[in-house]
Amino acid sequence: MPSRRAFLASAATIAAHSQSKKPNFLFFLPDQWRPDWLPGNPNIPLKLPNLEALAARGLRFHKVLCASPLCAPSRACLATGREYKTANVPSNQYDFPLSQPTYYQSLQKAGYHTMACGKIDLHKKTLDWGLDGQRLLKEWGFSQGIDNAGKGDAVRSGAGTPKDPYMGMLHRKGLAAAHVADFKKRRKYDATHTTPLPNEAYCDNWIAENAKALLKQAPRNQPWHLVVNFTGPHNPMDITASMEDRSRQYPKPNQSTEFDAPTHNRIRQNYSVMCENIDSRIGEIIDEVRKRGELANTLIVFSSDHGEMLGDHNRWGKHVPYQASAGIPLIVAGLDTKRGATNALASLIDITATFLDYAGQPVLPQMDARSLRPVLTGKSTRHRDYLHSALEEWRLVWDGRYKFIEGFNGEPMLFDLEKDPLENRNLVTLEKQTAERLRKLLI
Repeated sequence: MPSRRAFLASAATIAAHSQSKKPNFLFFLPDQWRPDWLPGNPNIPLKLPNLEALAARGLRFHKVLCASPLCAPSRACLATGREYKTANVPSNQYDFPLSQPTYYQSLQKAGYHTMACGKIDLHKKTLDWGLDGQRLLKEWGFSQGIDNAGKGDAVRSGAGTPKDPYMGMLHRKGLAAAHVADFKKRRKYDATHTTPLPNEAYCDNWIAENAKALLKQAPRNQPWHLVVNFTGPHNPMDITASMEDRSRQYPKPNQSTEFDAPTHNRIRQNYSVMCENIDSRIGEIIDEVRKRGELANTLIVFSSDHGEMLGDHNRWGKHVPYQASAGIPLIVAGLDTKRGATNALASLIDITATFLDYAGQPVLPQMDARSLRPVLTGKSTRHRDYLHSALEEWRLVWDGRYKFIEGFNGEPMLFDLEKDPLENRNLVTLEKQTAERLRKLLI
């Protein structure tokens, strides 16, 4: 693994040359990564050297939401650059409409070699990826890639006969039966035992190998785009024996009455080492870009499709409008990106507009996304006045301080995230003018 100093030094070279041609895009999109589970959080003991190095040579956004905190809707919003209400994937029971244009298609038209691997999640309803993971890649706008199922979908669809390339690999290696049996024991988050799978068959490690293979095969005479969709740190809390670390203590969930403190700590230990394993894989993939001599001309983005409640408010997973669920991490580095951190409001869908901007492509039809390039280059410190997120029955709007929610838990909710970042005190009856101002901004 290259040192942090080498990482920073190599990224700073041949800057003038990098500006003379279209940049490459390397996009890391894990599944269910909390916005606060990042380097620099003094309350969360994490070992994330590669994300730390990425943040050191780029810009970290502190106030970011996904358009919808659920896998398929969030990824549909990202693909189209649209807010939830117009992306036409209201839940995981819908496939992405092939009539809708994607930013992957637009990059292809601009001459990009578009690649993807991992859990793309654009046909969530139809649990069939093809054993080669190629079923709808061309239709979505990918030149090359391997689409695989998420953790639960892989077992649910392929326990007997594999429907995706990951379960196909486990079946070929004689590991599928043990993996399926193990998942049957993981109905709840408190199942924190180690997986019977060896390291090389662990899904995120397998995805990383696919990513490195795609980079090695990518043509040298074209700009490229690669999105790496890790399946972790999504539940279940499965980790390999080499990943296990029971030495660290984590803060208890906020307003939680489920499980005792040691159980919550084990859950958070597993979640953390899943994040750390992804960090290691990110370092390996970035190193492949360095070996190609293309690091200086590559924009690197790290984010997530949504967050993870981890027991806060007695909730797990996503689906809900609390920050731990709808909030996401965002780090951008490379090219002319300034270094530091920003409180500029950003949405996950803004990555769509940012890539199109750097590629010199026009916006997509009905696109709500806005390019982050002015903030990345230091030309602006503001980006949006409000952020939105929604899912089926509820909607929210956030102005960077106050967040208003309608349609959740049976009553409107207003939180002052500066004074109450854990969202424990509903101010809707105490600050009626603020609530009404934000209510009018809901979409």
